[in-house]
Amino acid sequence: MSTPDRLIEATRELLWERGYVGTSPKAIQQHAGAGQGSMYHHFAGKPDLALAAIRRTAEELRGTAGGLLDAPGTAYERISGYLLRERDVLRGCPVGRLTMDPEVIASDELRAPVDETIAWLRGRLTEIVQEGLDRGEFAPSLPPGDIAATIVATVQGGYVLARASGSTDAFDAAARGLLALLALRPDAA
Repeated sequence: MSTPDRLIEATRELLWERGYVGTSPKAIQQHAGAGQGSMYHHFAGKPDLALAAIRRTAEELRGTAGGLLDAPGTAYERISGYLLRERDVLRGCPVGRLTMDPEVIASDELRAPVDETIAWLRGRLTEIVQEGLDRGEFAPSLPPGDIAATIVATVQGGYVLARASGSTDAFDAAARGLLALLALRPDAA
């Protein structure tokens, strides 16, 4: 792995564990096994490196989510696959956690890839819910954009509740509950 890649990967890991303020250039260098000169040769400074790390994390999340949401199957199956996929629930979402970092949120540049990724996810989920509505999979009264927002909020809130309790139970229950609600069909009664 190249020095810039090692620096980016170290920064990604440290941002996830410690947040922006808790991630010092020295910690990044130690984690990456790179010297100060190497870091500043490849990146203008911590904000520049953090932006590269956040962008890579956002791209990875879009790749993972996109692979599940674009898979074959019904809309319900694809949403279920996204909600129930294997993830490190107790670590939280590497993108979602950045929304709780005051330094990231205060910076338009650092916040942009986070906001773009969440907007992309909501947009893709909105399309999938609409597909399900068009195929008669879901109750016709479901508003696609609101359901997409609910899916994202369930995942992000599930991470928070799981981390608070130290158990994945809250996340798992939220995902199962949302899927049960999506499966309800008023015309099936």
